Amino acid sequence: MQSINQRIAAELGAQEWQVKAAVDLLDGGSTVPFIARYRKEATGTLDDAQLRTLEERLRYLRELEERRRAILDSVEAQGKLDEALRGLLLAADTKARLEDLYLPYKPKRRTKAQIAREAGLGPLAEALLADPSRVPSEAASAYVDADKGVATPEAALEGARAIVVERFAEDAELVGTLRESFWSRGRLVSSVREGKEATGAKFSDYFAFSEPLTRLPSHRVLALFRGEKEEVLDLRLDENPATTEPGAPNLYEGRIALRFGLRDAGRPGDRWLSETVRWAWRTKLRLSVELDLRARLWEAAETEAVRVFAGNLRDLLLAAPAGARPTLGLDPGYRTGVKVAVVDATGKVVATDTIYPHEPRRDWDRSLATLARLCRAHAVELVAIGNGTASRETDRLAAELAAKHPELTLTKVMVSEAGASVYSASAYASQELPELDVSLRGAVSIARRLQDPLAELVKIEPRSIGVGQYQHDLAEGKLSRSLDAVVEDCVNGVGVDVNTASAPLLARVSGLSERVAQNVVGHRDANGPFRHRGGLKKVAGLGPKAFELSAGFLRITGGEDPLDASGVHPEAYPVVRRILQATKSDITGVIGNAKLLRSLDPKAFTDASFGLPTVTDIIAELEKPGRDPRPSFRTASFQEGVETIGDLTPGMVLEGVVTNVAAFGAFVDIGVHQDGLVHISALANTFVKDPRTVVKPGDVVRVKVLDVDVPRKRISLSMRLDDQAGPRERDGGRREPAPRMPKPEPRPAADGALADALRRAGLDRTRR
Repeated sequence: MQSINQRIAAELGAQEWQVKAAVDLLDGGSTVPFIARYRKEATGTLDDAQLRTLEERLRYLRELEERRRAILDSVEAQGKLDEALRGLLLAADTKARLEDLYLPYKPKRRTKAQIAREAGLGPLAEALLADPSRVPSEAASAYVDADKGVATPEAALEGARAIVVERFAEDAELVGTLRESFWSRGRLVSSVREGKEATGAKFSDYFAFSEPLTRLPSHRVLALFRGEKEEVLDLRLDENPATTEPGAPNLYEGRIALRFGLRDAGRPGDRWLSETVRWAWRTKLRLSVELDLRARLWEAAETEAVRVFAGNLRDLLLAAPAGARPTLGLDPGYRTGVKVAVVDATGKVVATDTIYPHEPRRDWDRSLATLARLCRAHAVELVAIGNGTASRETDRLAAELAAKHPELTLTKVMVSEAGASVYSASAYASQELPELDVSLRGAVSIARRLQDPLAELVKIEPRSIGVGQYQHDLAEGKLSRSLDAVVEDCVNGVGVDVNTASAPLLARVSGLSERVAQNVVGHRDANGPFRHRGGLKKVAGLGPKAFELSAGFLRITGGEDPLDASGVHPEAYPVVRRILQATKSDITGVIGNAKLLRSLDPKAFTDASFGLPTVTDIIAELEKPGRDPRPSFRTASFQEGVETIGDLTPGMVLEGVVTNVAAFGAFVDIGVHQDGLVHISALANTFVKDPRTVVKPGDVVRVKVLDVDVPRKRISLSMRLDDQAGPRERDGGRREPAPRMPKPEPRPAADGALADALRRAGLDRTRR
């Protein structure tokens, strides 16, 4: 049997020593970002993606080994563990295989088969199975015993059948064969429940639906199971039998018979055995296989949904920051007004207000005057507008503000406000902005997330950001683990300014817990900014290990040592000193000097502690110290006069922002309060397997309107600008029925009709 390290190495295409080194580092408390960045020699340059896969597989395989040990102990305690069974259990490479083997020995409630064995019917079952030439009724007569509860030959045969059926159902090889055969041939079929056509209209694509199990995409599986959960759809697995003749044995019954060498040769016992096989499949094995395959469908769909969510979250967190510029944040609303917050270049709140430019109060001129005054007083450069209810009307207000006051040189940007209300009501927001009303905190968050999406979004529970598909149906632990890993990778990939970062941002730095992050902020507030990385060692709870794991990701700009503003780890400063000696220069003459640095041979600076990969990274970091891996800032321009779905007509070419990417396509905000869908087949002129290879959340794209379904609030878009507008079929097949995933629900009080429409769409994405 392969060891865990050997299995992971084979799966990753890596050497066993690389995996062992990574496992040892993880077990020693090191984080994936730290290992990927600063322990390349130890792992043979395994990257963060490989290390995340390794970490996940390590968890699964260790759970598998723990379960294997428990099963071995259980079977051994029963006195039934022979060498053959031990070998099979040790060779089981999945949890499903392990449980199949354990099933005959698993403690269970008294079954009909156990009761029959207690009545002495075991030999009868074995005899009939081994010798079909025996007449069942005659053989059963010898086992009639009223004292044992066997009153008639028929009762004896019924007990014998229960024993044989249980034997079939507990045969691990047979169960595995049936499961895989059903998986490769079966179909998932759905139908609408009687009387649910109207209330379940959002699932209309699945009212009469059938597709092979092996071809079902994740979003469709999740939609089907959601429809079943909401009692709109009935789901069943169609076994796709080899023959449709009534009474004839199907493919799966034939496999049972083949496994036990049974065939109908006209012998007295053949009919009884055939009926037993049919009974075993239809009452026991089929149900078991169906449950297993439903679980497999769900697990695969869940895994893909988590992958999509994680990928979208990564793109959103790494979206281009507008930078340290004074920003006006507008949280749109009708009845309750537009909440206004001004933050300075550091994100500090310097002014707040509430204006009423829209119905029912509509004080447009006064609202403009208020905004102009605030922008002028605080030298505002950017206007961030939340993309929820009344966003286009507020966008028009900002456009008029910029037009009437060109001297302000304002740039307006529509910003996703997903999760803003979650932040506003959070304990951290109360601590960070105690003097502000909850409603105004949302405007602050909108302004800050334009300045630096990563720094602001880490304050929000990742599930609440709303860039996944059916995330509320997914397992809490699995999704949280994946999303937390994404946040950790993004934060550490960008780096954190220790003198300005919030506690939630610091808590995502490698090696820092929430408590230590709070201590860093407390120490900074009490003693002033950190002047060098060594000062971090004075923070309570930040010991040697935490310093080792975190120091390279924490930046100090304008400190005593220019290296502290770079991604060079303090442990590698001696390498830089050797570079300075070799170049006969000081640090200011080396940092940013591309010509000098590119002339160096990294091999000349390696030693026993720092190999070629690390030295190469150090030289690259010195060339562009503290470089931000995120793209440059860019904005989209929504077309004037196109503000509602009713303003759209097929053929329009518009600019928009990608808000979400799913397995079946991308959703694009074109400024009409309802995201449009670019189906995967309309993303490019070439075949696209994964939409994320073409677009990512935050991308500014040009799209053509193909179809507009106002009653169902569906907008069909294409990034193939040569596409013909109007309904059409593409690539020889029907378009996939896909769950609609527009922007998160607005406050019900703000627009009840829209909220109801979104709820009818089957979306649980709560924003406000």
